[in-house]
Amino acid sequence: VELDGHNVKDLNVGWLRDHIGLVGQEPVLFSTTIAENIKYGKQDATQQEIEEAAKIANVHSFIDTLPK
Repeated sequence: VELDGHNVKDLNVGWLRDHIGLVGQEPVLFSTTIAENIKYGKQDATQQEIEEAAKIANVHSFIDTLPK
């Protein structure tokens, strides 16, 4: 298996693990509020940051249509 033309066996395992991420194909929501789901990656996010993240993810308009 090669990564950018390099055999992965020749790469430093620690470096490789630090530079690889995984994004699942199925979205996951926790059984809590939408705001808490958005804040999952930054627990101290402000309301403004939550709304900005929702706008970046193109879900802000949809969220506004949901019951409060």
